[in-house]
Formats: sequence, structure tokens, C-alpha cells
Amino acid sequence: MSNLLWLVPVLPFAGFLILALAGKHVSRVWVAIIGAGSVSLSAIIVLMIGIGFLLHPPATGNYSQTLWTWMQVAGFNPKITLFLDALSLVFVFVITFIGALIHIYSVSFMTGDKDYSRFFACMNLFVFSMLLLVLADNLLLLYLGWEGVGLCSYLLIGFWYESEVNGYAARKAFIITRIGDTAMAIGLFVIFYQFGTLAIPDILAKAPVLWQQGASIATITALLLLAGGVGKSAQLPLQTWLPDAMAGPSPVSALIHAATMVTAGVYLIARMHVIFQLSPIAQMIIAVIGAATLFIAGFSALTQYDIKRVLAYSTISQIGYMFLALGVGAWTAAIFHFMIHAFFKALLFLAAGAVIEALHHEHNMFKMGGLKNKLPVIFWTFLIGSASLAALPLISAGFYSKDQILWYAWASEGGNPWLWFIALLGAFITAVYTTRMMIVVFWGEAKTEIGHHPGKLMTVPLIILAFFSLFAGFIELPHNFGHFRLFSDLLHHVLPETVLKAGMDAELQFQLLALLSTFGGIYLAYVFYYKQPQRIEKLRQSGFVMNLYLFWFSGWGFDKLYNVLFVRPVVFIANINKNDVVDKLYQGVTFVTIRLYRSLSFTQSGSLRWYVMGLVIGAIIILSIQIML
Repeated sequence: MSNLLWLVPVLPFAGFLILALAGKHVSRVWVAIIGAGSVSLSAIIVLMIGIGFLLHPPATGNYSQTLWTWMQVAGFNPKITLFLDALSLVFVFVITFIGALIHIYSVSFMTGDKDYSRFFACMNLFVFSMLLLVLADNLLLLYLGWEGVGLCSYLLIGFWYESEVNGYAARKAFIITRIGDTAMAIGLFVIFYQFGTLAIPDILAKAPVLWQQGASIATITALLLLAGGVGKSAQLPLQTWLPDAMAGPSPVSALIHAATMVTAGVYLIARMHVIFQLSPIAQMIIAVIGAATLFIAGFSALTQYDIKRVLAYSTISQIGYMFLALGVGAWTAAIFHFMIHAFFKALLFLAAGAVIEALHHEHNMFKMGGLKNKLPVIFWTFLIGSASLAALPLISAGFYSKDQILWYAWASEGGNPWLWFIALLGAFITAVYTTRMMIVVFWGEAKTEIGHHPGKLMTVPLIILAFFSLFAGFIELPHNFGHFRLFSDLLHHVLPETVLKAGMDAELQFQLLALLSTFGGIYLAYVFYYKQPQRIEKLRQSGFVMNLYLFWFSGWGFDKLYNVLFVRPVVFIANINKNDVVDKLYQGVTFVTIRLYRSLSFTQSGSLRWYVMGLVIGAIIILSIQIML
């Protein structure tokens, strides 16, 4: 089956080419078949390859397939080589499987859009770029996929480009992520200078030999790569683009948050974990960034009224958990939470999209309400996704993945009580805003009439994602639940697990604290948004509470700060630069040319006698000069 690996990225790319070149001349039925079918075929091939990988693991621990040599320049010979190991297998499965479900959902969701073929072309290119990123054998090919997902995010966030707001959101995402991408590109130059190659296996093998633990060059390289990951994964301080990215269609949001764009940073750090392990400082910075991000984004989610922005801040927070796990060395826990998060976040975005479409494109949660019985399939699937997001103990997959991160934040070699406390507080806040969202949207009085009910093409993907949001967690039970740990066994040779400091009894105690934080958050939201909603109104009458609410609502003022520090100065300098010296030089040349033209234009009067007179005068002048000489 390994010889089929090349088909996994090629099929979505072929779909993109067909739709981009001939989409306007193809019926909508065929657009849907090509767009959704190409990704679905990739998902089937991945399942076949994955089963073979698990049943008959390759002796080398990976599949490798070289398609051709990309270029040959002064001894630099990067190849188009696809590399599949346990880590990339997890990502490829999530990208293709969840991507296929999102494409199927989109067939119905986007059916009335005038740019139907353009949408699927961009979605296929998005999936191809992410697959190229995670299957790349070398960092140059990885960077090609990296920039590809950046381009696709721009195209899809601003898909409805007629709106100025959407265009601004697309440009904002593109520009902010370029900051991290620039740092990452510099990091690739440093790596090539140090190792003479960009082949990932060679780099991971050479780094521990050439660099000592804690070496400055290892820290610099790790931080440059981290900057790229921070930008793509919307972590502090480059997180401001993701909430505005909700301007795109709901399937785009689901794809960005669950299977592509924001998970790229997590993959990069996990893939290059050897370099990060050589720099304890860089790893601690990753953990701190993750903890701070999950804390800040959680409180911002608590104040939003747009259902998609709640989920956007939730993604920033959940990616923060993954960064925290990566920072403390809990590599397997981070990737496990990535996979589970992909299931329930895709489910929540797609279910939210169904609600928005059913209520005449209404995004404001406080204009919804009373949908529990009117949209039963949406309600139950959204409830399952919310339970997994809130890490409801025992019955949700999110509990099993997030519980590991909480434990390692305390007990791993890189963990400490402060990181654990912030993660626990983040879990409490997650339970609060998730329960708030459920109550406001599905309970209470209906404020907007339902326009139409979603069809099976939208509900079937929700049911499938709901199943995995419930049961996928059982592939990696906690230590004190037993010893069935398929996920760790699969990844341990790629991402070595950190040795724990304490035993199973301590882990059980921490699980009980996590359980209490989750139920405490659910109960608090129940009291304030269902039992006694008037308490919220009383709290808002306090000036301090209202100011704090607005501060959290604005994303802790980061956009305002960046406007003052960066945007306004750049615009100010640009306005001055419009009339700089260089411009005046060219303006001077233009002025002289225009003046000469106007002066000479007097000779073009159209009168024959003036032309004859000019010839006579010219002849007299020439003859006079000849006589004088």
C-alpha cells in the first residue's frame, strides 16, 4: 500500500486543477463530485495505508516515496519525497477524513452560492497544501505546503470578497502569519548553514551530535521555528487574526480550526522535537505561551455573542493546551489532544453553521434560543461536541485527551504547579463558556424563526463526528484506567514520553480536581444563564465588571495595542513616503517633459504657411551658420 502514498496529496490537487480551469463549464453536481470525491478518495487510501502500517509496521518505522528531484544547485538537491511515519499518519488521517466530511457538508451548505466551483477549488487546494506540509521529507517542501495553507486561508477567509470586512479579515490573517513565516524562513537558513541539508531525518539525527544541550544556536533555531508555529497556530502574541477569520463560510472555519491551518504549528514543533529538546529555554517558552494563550482566549470566549467567535477563541485556547503539552515534553498528549480536538471542533463549527443557516444567517447567540426541540439532530450533536470541548468526565473524548495534559503540566519534567493551575483554571472557564453557549442557543425562548431544516448531507457528517467526539478517547486511557494505550504505543518511538514524577494515586487525585473544575464551570453557567439570568444584568451594572467585560470582549486589547504600535506608524510613514525625494525626482522629470511638450506643441498649428515659413527660417539660419564658419 505504501506505493499509493503519492495519490493522497495528488487527488485533491487534481480536483483543484480541474475546478480552477474548468469549474465554470461544469455542472454543480460534477463540481460537488470532483471537490468532495477527490478528498474522500484520499481519505479511503489513507485508511488502507494506515491499516497496513498498523498491522505490518515497516522495519524502518516509516514509508518513504521519492517522486523526483526538485532542483540541483551547488550540491543542494532537495527532492519531492513523501515521508509517512506514526506522527504524520495521525495528521494525514485527520486532514483527509475530517476534510472529506467537511467537503460533503459543504455540498449542501454552499449550494446557493454563485462561486460554487471556486469554493471547492480553494478547499481542495487547502487540503493538498496541508497534506504536502505533513508528508514532506524535507523542510523546503514543508515550507511550500506551509505557505500554501497561508495562501488558501487568505482566499477562503475572504471568499465573500464583496464585503469590505471580509477582505480586511483575509488581509489581516495573511499579514500577521507572514511575521511568523519570515522568522521560520530565517530558521531554515540557519539549519541549512549548520547541517548542510534540509532533510528532516538527517537534521534530527545530526542535531544531538553537533549541538550540545542548551547550546545558544539550538535555542535561536528553536525560537525561530517557534515563531512560525505561533503565527500559524494563532498563539500569543500573533493570535489576533483568528477571531476575525470567522468572516469566511462555516465549512472554511471548520477546516481551518480542525484539520489544516492552526494545527500546522503543533505539527512543526512535534516534528522538530529533537531541536526543541536541546533547548530547555525554548521548551519553557512554548509552555508559557501555551498557558498564557489558553487563559486569555478562554476569558475572551466567555464574553462573545457571535457563536463562531466563541468557537474561534475556544480554538485558540485549545491549541494553547497543545502548546503547553509540547512545552513540558508531553509530546504524545499534545498530538492526542490535537486529534480529539479536530473531531469535536469540526463538529461544533459545522453544527453552528447549520444553526446559522437555519436562522437566516443569524450569528448572534442571544437572538437564537429555543432550538432544542426544533433542531433535534443539531442539538444532540452540538451537545456531544460541547461535552467533549468541556471535557465532561468519562463520557466524552475530550476528557481523556485534556486530562493527560493537565497531569503532565504538573508531573512531567518540564511541568510546575503554576502551569498546572492555569491549565485547570482554563478547563473551568472552558466549561463555563461552553455551557453558556449551549443554554443560550438551545434553551429559553425562541427569538428567531427557523427558515429551513438542514438536509442529510449536512446532518450525516455531524453524526459521524459526534460518534468520534464521544468514543475516540478510548484509544488512549489514562494510566489509572488501565493499560490500553494504542496511541502512545504508536507514537512512542517518534515522540518519546516524559517520565512521570509521581504514581497513579496522585494522578487519580488530579483527575478528581479536573472533574470538580468541569462540573463547577457547568454549574456556574447553569445558575447565571438558565436559573437566574438576572444576576448577569446586575453584574453588568457595575462599572468595573463592565469595563472588564469589554476588555475581555476586545481580546484583551491586543488589536488596539497593535494599531497604536504598528499599524498607525506604518500608515503615517506611508503617507509621508508618498511625497518623498525619490517621488519628487520622477515628478520633476514628468514636469519638464510636459512643459517641453506644451512648448513645442505651438509649432503644430495645422497651417501650411506657418510650416513653409518655418522651413524658410530654418534654411536661412543654417545658411548663415555655414557662411560664418
